[in-house]
Amino acid sequence: MDGKGRAFDNVFVQRFWRTLKYEDIYLKGYEIVVECRKALGEYINRYNDIREDSSLDENTPSDVYFGRVKLEKVD
Repeated sequence: MDGKGRAFDNVFVQRFWRTLKYEDIYLKGYEIVVECRKALGEYINRYNDIREDSSLDENTPSDVYFGRVKLEKVD
């Protein structure tokens, strides 16, 4: 964590990993590493490209990141 404001970046990463664990890993209980790696890749694609996020006005993270949609600013 170097640089101003970098500690706040960790909040988003921690939230993502928590979501990943509760929505995929804990439910499926992988026993084979190859199976887990494949499923993690599929989950990350689904999370970024398909799954809508309420904090992003029901848009996908990819849509927001690549500027395909504009979020409304809340004062």
